[in-house]
Amino acid sequence: MSFQQIYVILRARWRIVWGTFGAVVALAILLSLVWPASYTAMSSLVVDAKTDPIAGANGGAPVSEQALASYVNTVSDVIASERVAQRVVKTLKLDQDPAVRNKWQSATHGRGDISIWLADYLIDKKLTVAPVHDSPTHASNVIEISVSWRDANVAAALANGFAQAAIDTNIELKVEPAKQYAKWFNQRSAALRADLEAKQKRLSDFQNATGLVATDEKLDVENARLAELSTELVTIEALRQDSQSRQRQVSGDIESLPEVLQSPVIQSLKADLAQSEAKLPDIASRLGKNHPDYQAIVAEIANLRARIAKESASIAASLGNTTQVNVRRENDIRAALEAQKKRVLELKHDHDEAAVLQGDVTAAQRDLDAVTERFAQSSLESQANQTNVVQLTTAAPPIKPSSPKLLLNVLIGILVGGMMGVGIALLLEMNQPRVRMESELLYLLGVPVLGKIASVTRRAIEASSAAALPPNEYPAI
Repeated sequence: MSFQQIYVILRARWRIVWGTFGAVVALAILLSLVWPASYTAMSSLVVDAKTDPIAGANGGAPVSEQALASYVNTVSDVIASERVAQRVVKTLKLDQDPAVRNKWQSATHGRGDISIWLADYLIDKKLTVAPVHDSPTHASNVIEISVSWRDANVAAALANGFAQAAIDTNIELKVEPAKQYAKWFNQRSAALRADLEAKQKRLSDFQNATGLVATDEKLDVENARLAELSTELVTIEALRQDSQSRQRQVSGDIESLPEVLQSPVIQSLKADLAQSEAKLPDIASRLGKNHPDYQAIVAEIANLRARIAKESASIAASLGNTTQVNVRRENDIRAALEAQKKRVLELKHDHDEAAVLQGDVTAAQRDLDAVTERFAQSSLESQANQTNVVQLTTAAPPIKPSSPKLLLNVLIGILVGGMMGVGIALLLEMNQPRVRMESELLYLLGVPVLGKIASVTRRAIEASSAAALPPNEYPAI
């Protein structure tokens, strides 16, 4: 259908078009005049860009833009939640308003809870919550709360009530989990404290039983004693081997023993022996071998040699005694060394066990300190009555109603009326088609148009007929 055909159809059915248009515009004006006025009050909240200094891990430092945007959206969802709406209903006592109760009775026939129904009604029909700027390039941490109501004062009270209820609910959402955590941490700290006391008692009992203390130096002393015994054992082994070596020399040449050679008694006897032997040849040459002096010198020499042999044998015997003494000392030191090793091992075992018990005590103390710190933090958070959401603007009763808007409704009526008028005219034309252009005849019949009669009205026909008749032949009226 061409634009010219549409124009011809609308021109032919102009009464329907204008009638529909006028009816829709009149209806829009009438509804705007009789529809009850509604007032919209607005309040706003600002979300602090810093973390909570009580619960925040970074001491109130600014958060990232992404985290802030997410938190602003979360606060918006909290404001539009049923919990906040029910709090507003109970605070303003809207459920006791007779008009509201009558509307609830007609809507639900008295079924259900009026506070829940009214909270859902406010959220679905009357409340609008959105950040001031909700775009990636221009994000804002200010949230606007808009509430519409037939009474301006009630609308302002609802907007402020939602703002205050959102702040209170935000505090509760932080305090309630903190209280639960504080209770759990308190119970856990009591259990950890009992466990720490039990481990400390176990360590103390073990220290009392073994004689160990926290600053015990007994192990160091015993290790030093073990080292001394090891040194003594090495020394006595060397002495024992040396004495055994010298004892083996006794079976050979005793006089070559160092003890014999270094003995002053034997050296003195040998000096006397050398003097006597030196006198013997002179006496033998002068007096003869049978002379008493000669015999006395011979007896003296024999006596000196016997004394030397006896003294050497005594020294050799003393070497055997020394070897036996060294062997006994070596055995004693070796036994003492083994006993000391056993003692040191026992002390090391006791120290290791004490270290394990001390480690258990340290771990239990560390766990208790961590839980105590978390308990203190949770207790502090559970007592907080501040939040990072603050009311920025307070709603005042609006002077002018927000709806209905007469000019806007008239413009919408004009637009809708015009569209409906054109639409109805085109639908009627489709149901009752008419030939309104010569091109349609050519399309329908397939024959050319030879001529056309101009459009004549009934008044024009009557006027032309009257002008053609004589004056005395006018039809009787």
